[in-house]
Amino acid sequence: MKKIRITLQYDGTNYSGWQIQPDRTTIQGLLEEALKRITGAETKTVAAGRTDAGVHAIEQVVAFETSSGLLPEVFQRALNALLPEDIRVISAGYAEENFHPRYDAKSKSYVYIINNSSVKNPFLVRYAYYFGRRLDVERMLKASSYLIGRHDFRTFQASGCGAKRTVRTVKRIDILLKDSLEFLDFLFQGKFIVFRIEADAFLRYMVRNIVGTLIEAGTGKRPPEEIRDILIGRDRRLAGPTAPPQGLFLERIYY
Repeated sequence: MKKIRITLQYDGTNYSGWQIQPDRTTIQGLLEEALKRITGAETKTVAAGRTDAGVHAIEQVVAFETSSGLLPEVFQRALNALLPEDIRVISAGYAEENFHPRYDAKSKSYVYIINNSSVKNPFLVRYAYYFGRRLDVERMLKASSYLIGRHDFRTFQASGCGAKRTVRTVKRIDILLKDSLEFLDFLFQGKFIVFRIEADAFLRYMVRNIVGTLIEAGTGKRPPEEIRDILIGRDRRLAGPTAPPQGLFLERIYY
């Protein structure tokens, strides 16, 4: 058996997330169906991050074992011929036998984009969350500073998630205010807020719940210092709403 490592990019709009679910179209499900067509055998895949419905990936690392003699570059071409056009294999190669995309990752980074302009951009509705009220970036930066470091992030996990270990180390949170956003060779003018969060691992909905809470700090609904108390409280009801999925991108996996 050989282990193949591939890197995927995908637009998550039309999919129910990464993980296989009954009667749902998922990235993993389509990938494993394509692999079965290529090799004639059931092939299980493991990904670095389990993105949720509507969430995109700029770099998703996936590994699978196969007894096929096909070269990695042949797998890449064959998968791209079979997968929908909004899912692409951008690289493929051999991996060490004990390589695990999720457990071997030192950290991961996500990007979340908010369109804070006065008018919603029709070309960005799938890739940015439109929020029309003014957001104060300085207030959000101050609030985010309380989340840096090793903490119990139970407050920011999905309701009913039930993760046994909820301690995570957030390495950085960058929040940038931009007056333009480059997309599809166009430079869209407006007001855009780009969050970049890197951590050793993430709980389900953690990034979106953090962004939803920072938005409340940005509007003045809650003082930035309250984030510290929310974190200590370890109760999902204390935090803000879950930001919608379309603005979220799995950006990079660090090994």
